[in-house]
Amino acid sequence: MATGTQIEVVMPQMGVSVSEGTVTKWLKQPGDTIARDEGLLEISTDKVDTEIPSPGDGVVGELLVAEGDTVEVGTLLATILPVGAVAIEAPAAPEPVAEPAALAADPVAAAPEPPVLAAPVQPAPTAVAADAASGNGRTFVSPVVARIAAEHGVDPNTVAGTGTGGRVTKKDILAHIESGATAPVAPAAAAPAPAAPAAPPAPAPAVPAPVAAQTAVPAAAAPPAAPLQTGEVEEPMSAMRRGVMEHMRRSLDTSAHVSSAIEVDMSRIVAAREQLKKEYQASYGVNPTYLAFIAKATVETLQDYKWVNAEIRGEKVITRPWVNLGIAVSLEDGKGLIVPVIRNAQDLNLLGIARAITDLAARARTKKLLPDDVQGGTFTITNPGGFGTFHGTPIISQPQVGILGTYALVKRPWVVQDELGHDVIAIRPLMNITLTYDHRLVDGAYSGGFLRDLRARLEGWEQAD
Repeated sequence: MATGTQIEVVMPQMGVSVSEGTVTKWLKQPGDTIARDEGLLEISTDKVDTEIPSPGDGVVGELLVAEGDTVEVGTLLATILPVGAVAIEAPAAPEPVAEPAALAADPVAAAPEPPVLAAPVQPAPTAVAADAASGNGRTFVSPVVARIAAEHGVDPNTVAGTGTGGRVTKKDILAHIESGATAPVAPAAAAPAPAAPAAPPAPAPAVPAPVAAQTAVPAAAAPPAAPLQTGEVEEPMSAMRRGVMEHMRRSLDTSAHVSSAIEVDMSRIVAAREQLKKEYQASYGVNPTYLAFIAKATVETLQDYKWVNAEIRGEKVITRPWVNLGIAVSLEDGKGLIVPVIRNAQDLNLLGIARAITDLAARARTKKLLPDDVQGGTFTITNPGGFGTFHGTPIISQPQVGILGTYALVKRPWVVQDELGHDVIAIRPLMNITLTYDHRLVDGAYSGGFLRDLRARLEGWEQAD
């Protein structure tokens, strides 16, 4: 957005359900020249880490948000000035305008001493989810925060917020829940005093009566965090890591996880890959990995097993004719994980799937993905075998009901039949493949049939495209 000769850089809308982002790194500093589409900063949301390019040519002016700050979509982040203009030095740690609800920077470690400024009078903690989603009460709350608050019975209006204008962020609500508080801590606002009982010698923090009645559990508070010991290093979680943490925990709490495994003789796949490798690399710049072959066979098998590609909504089963295939990609030396999606994978041949996997993996590792690239998956494949692992039990990505795990390709002795039908021992390239499924919908026989047919496709591979 341009204002006169100045270009304003704002937090972009990174997806329909994304309402905020965290500035993780400034790639340019005040006074640096920058070209249009050159990287200016990196941001992190609960869905994806990505790089934000400059919207125009010029000189970096003022950086208005510090690294590590989480702000809403549309917040002014920086300015780009015309070439030759004098840049404004960035403050070491820009602070938001002081407001009563933003005085406590850390809702977990905030001192019990009430702030000097009185917080606005809060409405009664009823219809928490509806109020949070609509922005009623103290400030706007994102849909993600509203959902987490509703799941844990917490009124976001009583959680100290560290976002812009005192807004409660996902970090705030998770920190409040993880603190083990039985009810949200009420700010020191002037409360109506009629018929209030006299305070005991050591009064507990004020708790709204309706919430206290529902959540009062003796000794429910979590113990304080242990102090760091010699050699220990503390580092904050990224927004992506916090998102993975919440998503994986919620999945285990939602689905009835069961895993089944098969061994596959990959001899035909190895031969087909060797045959196609030079052609694909020379003509298309694509390496046909084993994962591409497995993905192609998986998509074909899913057409015959609709429930493995389905979704549970209440007491209804939702099936679909398409497969939006998620491919788990490891980031940051294994410290990050993202699952970009190949949409309508059923319409792609082997080359198309190989291209899509290559493209998504490259964009994931260079932070070029957008949140829409990681949403809408109907089934996921994870490939830890690239690191040598031979077995695992992955966690399902909600609201999906299945995830396929592929593992290391290892040459081992295998019993086969010779041309006379006699059993002999031969060396074969074998791979373990697992299917983790939601037993609320998928039964053992159904999953076994899926794995059997997947193995038949891989062991009987015939190159046709």
